[in-house]
Amino acid sequence: MGDRKAFLLRLDPATYEALQRWAAGDLRSLNAQIEFLLRRALEESGRLSAERATVRTRTSPKEKS
Repeated sequence: MGDRKAFLLRLDPATYEALQRWAAGDLRSLNAQIEFLLRRALEESGRLSAERATVRTRTSPKEKS
């Protein structure tokens, strides 16, 4: 795995809790869920190539079916 950058992210409590529920529903950690969502948004907007976006992407069990 390549280098990873750590940084502090401040969220309002409602956003945090909604992301936490979503992550749990997708069987991901909150950190992995945020990274997944950011990577998907970057890819969809053309700001990250599909090859680079799949380096660490994992599909959730819901997406496989």
